[in-house]
Parts: sequence; C-alpha cells; structure tokens
Amino acid sequence: MPVRIGTRGSSLALVQAKKVAEALERDGIDCEVVPMATQGDLVSGVPLHEIGGQGVFVRALDEALLEGKIDCAVHSMKDIPAKRPKGLLTSAILKRDPPGDFLVHTLPDAEVRVIGTSSTRRRAQLLRYRKETSIGHLRGNVETRLRRLREGRFDAIVLAHAGICRLGLSLPGEPLSTDIFVPSPNQGTIAVVSRDEEKIGSTLAPLDDPATRRDIMVERTVMEELGGGCFTPLGVFCSNGRVIAEVLSLDGTRAERSEGMVTGHDDTVEFARELFGRSRGLISDAYEKLGISHGG
Repeated sequence: MPVRIGTRGSSLALVQAKKVAEALERDGIDCEVVPMATQGDLVSGVPLHEIGGQGVFVRALDEALLEGKIDCAVHSMKDIPAKRPKGLLTSAILKRDPPGDFLVHTLPDAEVRVIGTSSTRRRAQLLRYRKETSIGHLRGNVETRLRRLREGRFDAIVLAHAGICRLGLSLPGEPLSTDIFVPSPNQGTIAVVSRDEEKIGSTLAPLDDPATRRDIMVERTVMEELGGGCFTPLGVFCSNGRVIAEVLSLDGTRAERSEGMVTGHDDTVEFARELFGRSRGLISDAYEKLGISHGG
C-alpha cells in the first residue's frame, strides 16, 4: 500500500508534496499524493487573522491524519501553528530553501508606490523601511497574486523567495535582505507531519535535515516565547545559531529588535524573553487593534 501524502491543492503545495514523494520513491517507497481543501484556501478574500491565522491551512490535514485518511502531510513549516494536536509529530524538516521575501515588480524601484500583501509582518516592514509606499491587501495563491500584479492593481507584490524557486519561476524584481526584512519564523522550509507511529516515522526520517531542524527549532522557540503568532508583525530568522528577531507595530512606526548567537534551548529562551520584555506593548497593541483576545 502506498504512503498517502496529504497536501493543499495549490500549485505550490502540490510541488512541495511531489518533492517529498519523489524523495521517498528514490528509496523505493510507493507514494500517492492526496490533495485536500483547507479553510485558508476556501476563504481568500479576508486577512488571515480574521479566519484564525496560519493554522487554517493545517487543520483539515491534521484531521485527516488523525482519522487515518492519509499517512503524512506536507506543509510550509511557517504555516504550522505552535500548538499541535496530541498524536502528531513533525517527522521530517527538509533542507531549507531561500528563507527571505522577494519583491516582484517591473517598474524602476523609485516608481514602486503600491505594494500588495496580506501579511501583517510584511506590511509593517514595508511601511517602516520603504516609507514612500502604501500597502494594498492581497491574498491568494501565487498565480492569483501574479495575475493581479499584471492587471495593474499593484506596482509590486511580495512573495516568499522559496516558493518562486520551487515553482521554477523567473520573475523580475529583487530579493529582500533577511537582515532588514526579517522573515517569518520557519519561512522557506518544508515540513512533513505524521502520526506518532514508529513505522511512518522511520520511513520519513531520512528526509530530515538536522542543520535546518536546529535553526527552525530556534525560530519556533523564539516565536512561542514572544507569543505573537501571525497576528503580530513578527520576524525571526536563525542561520547556524545566529538569530535575528524583531517585533513591529502594525503601522511600522515602532519596533524592537534583537540579534545574537544561541547554542541551545536555554539561551534561546533567554534571548526571546529579553525581547518579549521590550516588545510586550507592541504585541498587546496589535491584538487590541485587530480585535483578538490575547491571554499573554
């Protein structure tokens, strides 16, 4: 019986699932890719925070795993929320692709005035570091976003650089520096989730990249300690133990930032808590302005 690999149905999600399937098939393991709809795909006309945050891309696949309808699920790691259902594990984290953002445009940079994105982080960073721009709401898959750019609704749009690479696209524009436009935690990383069962876990284990997993776990620890989720403009990026994290106000006018080296869980927590102490007000303000209950 083939390994049933669950995935969202977008072109990018299918490419990611097929990448996992091909890696398993090289080891002689038969696979079947099973596309599934998620709430995040079905409701694309509103910001993510209004329909539950990044977790809306994951829940349907989590349920299918727990019900035994699929054997594993492939996700962009940044879509996986901090709180996970009991009985599920992130069994493999693939080697990271380019982690940063890419500004897609055909105009001279000085003529870019209206930029499309739905991310609170990207919006705040663009408002902070490109003060001459205004931000327009833009959600949807990569094809939808590119179509709206071609239609002239925006001068530029922001996409994850990794997604562009995975789709094999050659787009005009430029990558944004990860030192300035600090990415979302875990951006550029593909994760494979499965039930906490030895058989499927051992099947997926060879796909795991230990160096990427170490950096990803640092980023997730910082994210969890800050408690901002996808509702607060929050960037965290770790590479070989060097971590940059920043929390911004929704309008980009204020920010708190930390940089440093971490070697383990304890100093990662210390790093995050020091930043949280300085950014607590920004986090609370974001939740209040978005009308979201926040227990932290």
